[in-house]
Amino acid sequence: MSTPKYAVVTGASSGIGAATALLLAENGFHVLAAARRIDRLNELAKKHPNISTIALDVTDQASVDLLAAEFANKPLDVLINCAGGAFDAAPVLEADPASWQKSFDVNVIGTVRVVKALTPVLQKNGTGHIVIISSTAGYTAYENGGSYVAAKHAETSLARTLRLELNGQPIRVTEIAPGMVKTEEFALIRLGDKTKAENVYKGVEFPLVAEDVAEAIRWSVMLPDHFNVDSLVIRPVAQAAQHKVHRT
Repeated sequence: MSTPKYAVVTGASSGIGAATALLLAENGFHVLAAARRIDRLNELAKKHPNISTIALDVTDQASVDLLAAEFANKPLDVLINCAGGAFDAAPVLEADPASWQKSFDVNVIGTVRVVKALTPVLQKNGTGHIVIISSTAGYTAYENGGSYVAAKHAETSLARTLRLELNGQPIRVTEIAPGMVKTEEFALIRLGDKTKAENVYKGVEFPLVAEDVAEAIRWSVMLPDHFNVDSLVIRPVAQAAQHKVHRT
């Protein structure tokens, strides 16, 4: 019988994080699902016995420290950083610096906190895999996306830097950069209006969904230990580039 593997998934209360936690559990991982909304996590845990939960706010160092304390005497094999989001759609000249600050706190600094706290556990185990969910926004800028684009460029750079700094250690670092993904909250939180959020995906017959990204994550972490996916860009077929989307 194979040795069980243990994974942490941040941002697991909805969207890509929730789908990833469930898919990994279905594939034999013992998953610690972490997010701010513990009520949603508890509902997720009811779907599979391999899922346990912990409240986590990646913008709060004390909260991240409590997550790390869970692994004082337990192994960890995979860390998946899904916590993130976009919080405005304003042009730079109308930007609210507080929104930019929040974007960096959640997407970038939050990921740094979690990686810094849990990578020593992977090092202690002598093996491990760190996955950072970035975005195609980390590769190409677009209008009215400044705070998110800047944060995701930083997150992409974080993954690349981390891979260089961990070279020579048996820890894989993978960045997965999704394009258009239709989830229940992403566009709604960003735009603050249900109709505007629905228009983002209007006419796109088959956008990616959270389960598609979860499958990309599952595939990456279940490859042989010597096989590292550095960066994986995934989009729906309808999206040829950031600005090129076929709509019916």
